[in-house]
Amino acid sequence: MAAYTAIDDPEAYFQTKTYTGNNTDGLAITFDGDTDMSPNLIWFKVRSHAHSSCIADTVRGISDGGTKVIHSDLTNAETTCNASTGLKTADSDGFTLGAETSTSGSINGSSKTYVAWCWKETADAGFDIVSYTGDGSQGRDLSHSLSAVPAVMLIKNREGTTDWRVYHHKNTAAPATDYLELNTTDATADDDSTWNDTDPTSSVFTVKSSTSVNGSDTDYIAYLFTEKQGFSKFGTYEGRNNANGTFVYTGFSVAFVMVKNIDASGPKWVIQDTKRSPSGGGNPAEARLHPNDTTAEEADSDIDLLSNGFKIRSTGSYTNDAETYIYIAFAEAPFVNSNGVPCNAR
Repeated sequence: MAAYTAIDDPEAYFQTKTYTGNNTDGLAITFDGDTDMSPNLIWFKVRSHAHSSCIADTVRGISDGGTKVIHSDLTNAETTCNASTGLKTADSDGFTLGAETSTSGSINGSSKTYVAWCWKETADAGFDIVSYTGDGSQGRDLSHSLSAVPAVMLIKNREGTTDWRVYHHKNTAAPATDYLELNTTDATADDDSTWNDTDPTSSVFTVKSSTSVNGSDTDYIAYLFTEKQGFSKFGTYEGRNNANGTFVYTGFSVAFVMVKNIDASGPKWVIQDTKRSPSGGGNPAEARLHPNDTTAEEADSDIDLLSNGFKIRSTGSYTNDAETYIYIAFAEAPFVNSNGVPCNAR
């Protein structure tokens, strides 16, 4: 029997929502799950058209007066959307949108389709949002509230035009010496100016002098995750370059997975989830999006999302060259709940 989960109800901490925009002020979006969840991080991506993603969180501010947003595919500094053009509120079980006054339609364009990946910030689910101001020093410890060692960190400069920095605890044998960029297709890079070659701890993470993480008098936002058994898993797998790809055991029914080749420049980041499907039905994981560019949703079955993990089904470089890939996965349901009862197979 598989090990029991730490979280019986993943919907209390992570939900994916698909919806169609209508370009009207006050569009209320309610989550589909049986459990209500008030989100602290909302990551939007247009499915039907080529537009940038849009990321908002309650630490930087979600309100009628103006919501601050950043984009996973851009180096751009943070911008503020007023109440009539962006995300108005994070609600008790979803969120409310304003109308779109520009042609971008990044959140609520008329007749455009969207996906929103949403997380609740709590140490119980292993997620913390940290806002800080850089000081340009050569090694600075910043406190977090996970009470566990972060396994994944995503950091963006809110004021400057800089690349994202991504820490993954399985990114090479010495992950604190390397980094990935969420907005590019680059392979992992070795540079001590990001993490100061210092592993994070259960109370702090360390940044150095790079303007992507610690520019003097510059504001930053950091999204930190640690693994929770039966709810989240952050690891690696080796590609096989054939359609019978690697099976990755996570210990839960996978709701969301993000993958990146760390050995080669060129292959894009890939996100698949169980809420999206190409027209005509089929495997609900056959809908690929890329957080590092504006590309609309692609009908492709790179990854099968299963009741206890995921399996690679494509020979493409995005997920299955004969190289190493990191993954970030969240649960739809634990494989075995805290009472030892298996969940239903998908």
